[in-house]
Amino acid sequence: MRAVDAIMECLKAEGVEVVFGLPGGANLPTYDAFVDSEIKHILVRHEAGGGHAAEGYAKATGKVGVSFGTSGPGATNLVTPIVDAMMDSVPVVFMTGQIRSDLLGTDGFQEADTIGITMPGVKHSFMVTDAEEIPRTIHEAFYIARSGRPGPVVVDIPVDISRADIDYVPVTEVSLPGYQPNVEGNAKQIRQAAKALAAAKRPVLYVGGGVVLGNASEELRALASSDRFPVTSTLMGLGSFPSEGPQWLGMLGMHGTRTANYSMDQADLICAIGARFDDRITGKLDEFAPNAKFIHIDVDPAEISKNVPAHIPIVGDVKSVLPQLTSEYRALGADSARLDDWLAKIDAWKKEFPLGYSDTDDTEIRPQFMVEAVYQATGGNAIICSDVGQHQMWTAQYYHFPEPRRWINSGGLGTMGFGLPAAMGAKVGCPDQDVVLIAGDGSIQMNMQELAACSQEGIAVKVLIMNNGCLGMVRQWQELFWEKRYSHVDMGDYPDFVKLAEAYGATGIRLTDKTTLVDDIRAAIATPGPVVVDVRVTEEENVYPMISPGMPARDMVG
Repeated sequence: MRAVDAIMECLKAEGVEVVFGLPGGANLPTYDAFVDSEIKHILVRHEAGGGHAAEGYAKATGKVGVSFGTSGPGATNLVTPIVDAMMDSVPVVFMTGQIRSDLLGTDGFQEADTIGITMPGVKHSFMVTDAEEIPRTIHEAFYIARSGRPGPVVVDIPVDISRADIDYVPVTEVSLPGYQPNVEGNAKQIRQAAKALAAAKRPVLYVGGGVVLGNASEELRALASSDRFPVTSTLMGLGSFPSEGPQWLGMLGMHGTRTANYSMDQADLICAIGARFDDRITGKLDEFAPNAKFIHIDVDPAEISKNVPAHIPIVGDVKSVLPQLTSEYRALGADSARLDDWLAKIDAWKKEFPLGYSDTDDTEIRPQFMVEAVYQATGGNAIICSDVGQHQMWTAQYYHFPEPRRWINSGGLGTMGFGLPAAMGAKVGCPDQDVVLIAGDGSIQMNMQELAACSQEGIAVKVLIMNNGCLGMVRQWQELFWEKRYSHVDMGDYPDFVKLAEAYGATGIRLTDKTTLVDDIRAAIATPGPVVVDVRVTEEENVYPMISPGMPARDMVG
């Protein structure tokens, strides 16, 4: 059969239901194969939108996302979602077209060294040089993307290779001798970790996005309930543990709660689970958790002791390791009374430093109030997506995520423009769930063209724009650290989001009154089809509390 028809067979065998992409000269043969394929294709308006949509699909469903682009600018437009997926460990296969193999290296029309350009920011990449290798390459790409620490894989196929006829033989097994992720965890190390937890008087479970990606939320909750362990999570780990209850400390890090950050600072043992000690968590690294010993559980050995030395390293899949750790800990019969003083101190912090803000006395909408209104309107049952900026941090602080895969945002790379296409992908993957995007008026405009795809395909995302008329997070930093020398952060009153939504075939709404906000948002979510809601909020409002750059976690401000 044609190699491109074999591609469709491979995608079908991998369980692919939808592809997000954009055709061009170098991938036209593949797009011809879509005509006879049962696989759904969503025509995005920009390749970056397609890449982020595949990420949103993967994050919401746990399946591998798929994004297609052509050669040259099509491939380079995918660089941002590729690196974003790498930073957040998202399983996505990116398939790019390439110019004819005989023209490679000649600076042919729309030639770009896709493999070379993407290599620093990809889990693995393939350049197909033999059409007969296409089926095996595709299956290997999916295996690598989803196994171990998930991540993006690039498959670059020259147009002449894709046009070839091949003897298609289904690939039923993938074996890569040089790639064998360790998922079980060392039993001796797990026993040591259990003993350390049993001896600790001030322990904290520090949870990252690996628990969500590893589908290990139930296993985490079982470990936490084996005693009264306090639990905090990163931005990407929200939803892995119930956001209400005495053990929950709130999010930690730059805009985390004082309780979470103070607990980490004074802990004597920190058990890091699927987290990587990035700078937004640690603050000043050499003053991070100065009294703590560290257990570090992660499927990626490269993360162990990368930033913070681990006293008890455990390389393995959290879904496999956590039940063993829980069993070992329970067998020790530790005296829970040893935690009384620690938990009393934590309760005191919670009472002294609750999250809060100064609300208005009139109808003006504070951004924090807007997030609380979204939570009330959805009852916590929606998939919430965000772009990057102040609105992202306020959503993380004030929306209480009860389950994993309900919170989709760009963490490691912090990509503005991520939100709308990611919400689109999440809705395609979870059509029976409400998908609500909380975006900023700056970030929404970076990929707003994907509203066209939403309208064309009937993808009923609900976009709530937190409109403060400026690039809020940049303005905040200029206020706090640049002597209020505001430079190019004023967005003005452009565009008219209601008219723009209508131009894209969506419903446009503008809200300015906090007294009716919950009901208005509830009505917007119930409106059929894609909806854009322009919510006017206070302009000069800052995200607090905050760890200033380069400062230790104990020196929070605001």
